[in-house]
Amino acid sequence: MHYDVEAVRRQFPILSGGICYLDSAATSQKPNIVLRAMDTFYTSQNANINRGVHALAEAATVAFEDARKTVQRFLGAKHAHEIIFTRNATEAINLVAKTFGRSLAQKDRIALTLLEHHSNIVPWLQLKEEKNITIDWIGLETDGSLNESSIADVLSKKPKLLAITGVSNVLGTKIPLKEIIKKAHANGTLVLVDAAQMAAHEKIDVQDLDCDFLAFSGHKVYGPTGIGVLYGKEKLLNDLPTFLGGGDMIQTVTTDGFTAAELPRKFEAGTPAIAEAVGLKSAIEWIDSLGIAAIAEHEEHLLAHALEKLQTIKEVKVLGPKDAKKIASCISFTVDGIHPHDLTQILSEKGVYLRAGHHCTQPLHNHLGVVATSRISVAAYNTIEEIDRFATEISHAISAWKK
Repeated sequence: MHYDVEAVRRQFPILSGGICYLDSAATSQKPNIVLRAMDTFYTSQNANINRGVHALAEAATVAFEDARKTVQRFLGAKHAHEIIFTRNATEAINLVAKTFGRSLAQKDRIALTLLEHHSNIVPWLQLKEEKNITIDWIGLETDGSLNESSIADVLSKKPKLLAITGVSNVLGTKIPLKEIIKKAHANGTLVLVDAAQMAAHEKIDVQDLDCDFLAFSGHKVYGPTGIGVLYGKEKLLNDLPTFLGGGDMIQTVTTDGFTAAELPRKFEAGTPAIAEAVGLKSAIEWIDSLGIAAIAEHEEHLLAHALEKLQTIKEVKVLGPKDAKKIASCISFTVDGIHPHDLTQILSEKGVYLRAGHHCTQPLHNHLGVVATSRISVAAYNTIEEIDRFATEISHAISAWKK
């Protein structure tokens, strides 16, 4: 099937001004269908959910639960009540850390990889402070892939949980999740997948992966900010204690205590992000209309072209895998003699937007021996011409900097 990127671009109002947006790993832009869905909700359905019996409240509740069913299908979950709405992937990971973590003792271990975003590091470090648990780190190969012997060594220590990214937000490294999850389960280890950088770029089937938990953010899958998802296996979610307390997460409350509501409401205290859930539903339907496989193929073509262009510039050093088939979403690099922040500012003045810094992955950058990197990240709406424009502006910036 022919992928019509220009037709895709016309659906994104913010792109009509001629900007070259290469920062979708931070947040993706939003198509008209998402903007219209949220506007329609606010102008014709707005009400609080679950509490009211009037027509608007019932319509809002149906819209919210339809969004949950859409996410269920998107992830291949067995039950809709295994989908918990959160503010973002960060809150979803914190939910697991703060609830599952209550059962951990001083002798217990948690496993992480050096590729993790701070959102999948700090909650576990907080748990380490509170419980004095041990955190074991899975190391990397020189190309940015996970070290097989390190995986085996860490899992042999039988950690209670492995929290692992699906795609690195710096190197773009794709992780062989199914294989690792199988090894983890053989050692009695549960697995939480941080799919924030994965969900927009490859098909996810949580039942096929057999992961125990999975988190992603709506704003990275062409949806709105303020909405995220935690998937968890039904039994595990039922066994976890409650997280936030308040309205709507209870069955009964007395002066002596409370009984929690059934899933998923058990973990959804207070008024949720209703319009944002509606927007997320539309974003997922938009992805499905294009086909995530078609999007992934288009993005692989863009990344391959970017790798080729960057490696022709002698001052540029690309970090991580150099094969576009082994990465998704992004490429990070350094430019000899120019700090990433300076480079980003120079390119921004030319209408080319990328990201610079440690990308919330300081342990990874320490391992790589660099303080900061520049990162481009692609999405369904980017073009080959934009990659060429980016590479040309890099060359111009280097020439100007040398003067």
